[in-house]
Amino acid sequence: MSMLDDFEAGIAAASAQPDTADAAGRPSPVRRCRRWLLPVATAACLLMTGAIPATAAAPATGSPATAAATPADILEAGAQQGVADGYPGVIGMIRQGDTSQYVHAGVGNRATKAAADPKAKFRIGSNTKAFISTVLLQLEGEKRLSLDDTVAKWLPGAVAANGYDGARITIRQLLNHTSGLPDYLGSLQINGPYYLNTNPREVLPPQTLVDIGLGLRAPTSAPGEKFGYSNTNYVLAGMVIKAVTGSEPAAEVQRRIIEPLGLHDTSFPTADPALYGNYLHGYVLRAILIDDATVSNVQVSGSAGAIVSTMDDLATFSRALLTGKLLEPAQLAEMKTTVPVTADAGYGLGIEHVKLPCGKSVWGHNGAVLGYFSEWMTSEDGTEQVLHANNEFHMQAGTPGQTHTGTAMTDAFCAL
Repeated sequence: MSMLDDFEAGIAAASAQPDTADAAGRPSPVRRCRRWLLPVATAACLLMTGAIPATAAAPATGSPATAAATPADILEAGAQQGVADGYPGVIGMIRQGDTSQYVHAGVGNRATKAAADPKAKFRIGSNTKAFISTVLLQLEGEKRLSLDDTVAKWLPGAVAANGYDGARITIRQLLNHTSGLPDYLGSLQINGPYYLNTNPREVLPPQTLVDIGLGLRAPTSAPGEKFGYSNTNYVLAGMVIKAVTGSEPAAEVQRRIIEPLGLHDTSFPTADPALYGNYLHGYVLRAILIDDATVSNVQVSGSAGAIVSTMDDLATFSRALLTGKLLEPAQLAEMKTTVPVTADAGYGLGIEHVKLPCGKSVWGHNGAVLGYFSEWMTSEDGTEQVLHANNEFHMQAGTPGQTHTGTAMTDAFCAL
């Protein structure tokens, strides 16, 4: 997720655009932005509607170049192209069954020139949402709540301003983004404190973020009426976890997911803005300068996007999730029940289902915070997985790097 994390207006604008293709049959950059629910300013995707030069683009799915290459070759080429596009570093992973292959290009630390390490930690942004949804579904399985409970039942008065009423919004509607609530991140503009990284330790309680969102505009749709991506939903979801359990959402994620799965390189910071151990430095492009934004405010994203992890841990988590190791069958079925986003994508509870151009269908998500962008794809049975991450993000979507690494990820999965 990012400081401009999927404005509802941007989603609407992107959804109104036709799905076009270039001469090679590749979906346009607009559609590439829509393949996943990019957790960034979708409006910026619309600035990237020109065709990518043929010499720079990754081969289209099913082309002779793709057919002759292995999935790892395709992902590696995308990583190299991402660095050529300007990323300091790109890492990637392909897992088939118990066999994993890793790719990397560029550097993980511009100061030391250390190579980007596919085993390194990074901030996973909105990929956090699947963890939060999992905890709430577990609580439902324990009969401690119902997804059809209203927000007001657990958080009285938390949503009661500017025409918004928590008594009309359910937990399910928070998790599948049909609540109609505006995104608080929409008011925190580029060149504001988060983007400039001027106060990484600024205290931002969850209710403060919710109140910012509620003040943005009056309701434009009724709860349950339509999809509209909003980080406010997941801040409230984290608040519900605390109301039900008495524990912070980070503690519940630690106890219920991180520890049982042995995700030793995954953490959920709540105040400390630093990273520790082996990690990718995160960078932000500002004009012609690239600044190190590794240390940044995690309270801005909280339950909507503050988790730190690795590709290995993300792959382990997503496989465990989709194969029923974390949820009972009834709750997993609820997670996989989607609402329409585009013609080829639907959003479940913290995860998205997408039909790829080659005909395969995958589950996944992506995430972006200051300095980092990542994506994962997993097959229905968890046997096929592709992930990638880079260490530069400056609140813009539809960049050449995102397009090329995203294309490579899609083509690599289709080649499995």
